[in-house]
Amino acid sequence: MSDYALPDWQAASPARHLTLTGQHVRLEPLDTARHSEQLWRALQGPDADPTLWAYLPYGPFTERQAFDTWIASNAASADPLFFAVIDLGSDQAQGLFSYLRMAPEHGSIEIGHIAFGRVMQRTAKASEAVFLLADHAFALGNRRLEWKCNAANQRSMRAAARFGFRYEGLFRQHLVVKGRNRDTAWFAILDGEWPALRQAFQRWLAVDNFDDQGRQRHALEHLRAQ
Repeated sequence: MSDYALPDWQAASPARHLTLTGQHVRLEPLDTARHSEQLWRALQGPDADPTLWAYLPYGPFTERQAFDTWIASNAASADPLFFAVIDLGSDQAQGLFSYLRMAPEHGSIEIGHIAFGRVMQRTAKASEAVFLLADHAFALGNRRLEWKCNAANQRSMRAAARFGFRYEGLFRQHLVVKGRNRDTAWFAILDGEWPALRQAFQRWLAVDNFDDQGRQRHALEHLRAQ
């Protein structure tokens, strides 16, 4: 049944800038002075992922000034609300992402604008960053956490499924991005689904789930199935 009363419903608290700290990363408000140089190296340096910008509506940036202007615009934005992802080991910003399309009156919020440097990709740092932002979204009282991506972006599609977002459908011919059609895939986690997903994330992130080389002993999907 999709139409039902919510007699005790109260709007979610608005998302605001704050610092969230885990075992591997710290999320902090994006700041031009603190983070631009580090993010330039992580996202545009010689070891950067050349496919990072393929499905984003901006980038790549060949000039530092244009990159700094982009960072400054993101840092000043309230929606999207951007966070830098800081590696605790090096104390360096290695990526950024945001909340966006925030509708606290409906209890809905989205994670997006994800730009993680190659050094973060496919690591516990990346998973923990998403976990921290998701966990805080539900702590604010949201009913729904969304993830949307270009349906051609298989890497983002796989990440959404791995994190426990459920596929909800395809918006065909949704956008034109960089002169190309974008069909948008929609995913979401609901508040009633989050406690089990949260437990699986915590078990996956536990120190004893990784060997001496940092390789996982149990996949997140496996722990979620249990």
